[in-house]
Amino acid sequence: KAVVSTQSTGDEKIEIKLVNDKPKTVEVTNVKTVIVSNSYDVHQLLLKANKNRTVAATKCNERSSRSHSVFRLKIEGRNTKNGDSCVGNLNLVDLAGSERVAHSGSTGQRLKEAQAINTSLSELGNVIMALNEKKTHIPYRNSKLTYLLCNSLGGNSKTLMFVNVSPLDKHTAESINSLRFASKVNRCDIGTAKKNK
Repeated sequence: KAVVSTQSTGDEKIEIKLVNDKPKTVEVTNVKTVIVSNSYDVHQLLLKANKNRTVAATKCNERSSRSHSVFRLKIEGRNTKNGDSCVGNLNLVDLAGSERVAHSGSTGQRLKEAQAINTSLSELGNVIMALNEKKTHIPYRNSKLTYLLCNSLGGNSKTLMFVNVSPLDKHTAESINSLRFASKVNRCDIGTAKKNK
């Protein structure tokens, strides 16, 4: 069984809040929770979420993502023979790419979106560096993205990142920046995840 937080139930304010301190649990408020039982159900929700995602044309990309996308799947398992159970969260995150405004030509609303995207990616990098350096304070709260993903980035978790780069020569600078970011992530060791009962 899985529970997926997908969308607002109306005009309520959507916030990212700490709902439990031990263990630390961060949730999005006022979203609809959907129970799914197979991969088809999950795929249909992903399609719906993709339709709701904002995209716009820039000089670099005619269908540029103007926001990050987070798909949260809560999975519960139970051994019917001995009664053991476990629970875990799987966050599927599609990050909007960093954007060089001089190249994308973004102005107005597109410029504000680019600045917000670049800031959140920068804060994600800061969190990863702080985790890698074993700092006592990890700046999760500096960004809504890192605050929402704090359970996945540190503590009892595992993180896997895929980086998509363009094969075109004109996008070499952006591709190099993406690979540098991936290299930074790859150097980060957060330890071994343990089973939640």
